[in-house]
Amino acid sequence: MSEAVGGTAAEFDRILAEILPCRTNDAELWFAERQADVERAKALCHDCPLIEGCLAGAVERREPWGVWGGQVFVDGVVVATKRGRGRPRKVQPAQAA
Repeated sequence: MSEAVGGTAAEFDRILAEILPCRTNDAELWFAERQADVERAKALCHDCPLIEGCLAGAVERREPWGVWGGQVFVDGVVVATKRGRGRPRKVQPAQAA
């Protein structure tokens, strides 16, 4: 009986792997450094049938980084955009005005 349950779980995993964008694309895309790759991962998430649950789980776990449920996480918090690596700005946007 446990083989039947295991077989069913394996079949379920196979089906999910075919329809979830995070399983059908390179997993590194959801943890990319380049803004264009991050935006691509977010766009792929929008058609995912598990987007709400993925986001809720990531918020609950305070995922340290990556794209989860179509949102970008940095240090466990959802942010509008991921800032690229490199040197910080000399003048902050609020000070520039």
